[in-house]
Amino acid sequence: MARILIVDDDPAILEILGAYLRAERHTVLEAQDGLTGQARLNESDLAILDWMLPGVSGLDLARQQRRDHPDFPILLLTARGEEEDKLRGLEVGADDYVTKPFSPREVVARVRALLRRARIQDSVATGGLQLDERTRTATLDGQELSLSKLEFDLLLTLARHPGFVWSRDRLLERVWGADFPGVERVVDVHMAGLRRKLGENPEQPRFIETVRGVGYRFREEA
Repeated sequence: MARILIVDDDPAILEILGAYLRAERHTVLEAQDGLTGQARLNESDLAILDWMLPGVSGLDLARQQRRDHPDFPILLLTARGEEEDKLRGLEVGADDYVTKPFSPREVVARVRALLRRARIQDSVATGGLQLDERTRTATLDGQELSLSKLEFDLLLTLARHPGFVWSRDRLLERVWGADFPGVERVVDVHMAGLRRKLGENPEQPRFIETVRGVGYRFREEA
């Protein structure tokens, strides 16, 4: 079960895809224009985006979401069937592509595949650190770490994307979500606590590096 956002200006598509996805026990969120869709992306686990939308295009939504949330699953719907258009959609950040007219069953099958692929990332193991999102457990060199919910979410977000620089704003949006405190300093406070539990040496960090003036990243060679 997942929260799936459908952004399409055709009410018939919203109705039929919504019915099929609800039959799969998913929660369905809907939007009929790009700006509304943009506002609802952070409420969802996967997005189905129409290429042509009023306001902000599905292509732009995909590009922005991929920039801010590298592992977010995106399925693009479009009437464009040329190979060049498909490649363009994939290049800006869509994970998959369905051309209109389409079978709702095909869309559901592709959603299943994208969600399976996303669940593969439930576990992370690197440099003696093991994280399991399903059980919410973290171990370092075989010893279990006692992490708060926010500390675990911070560490998992960073560890899933080694080398990717996360600004404090993006971490607030990604980890705190609807509880966004609006103060960047809160990221530094929780990061300091997390580093203490990891036994990090700030001068020679084993896992988390500070990118001065920007934010944080997980070391690629950790």
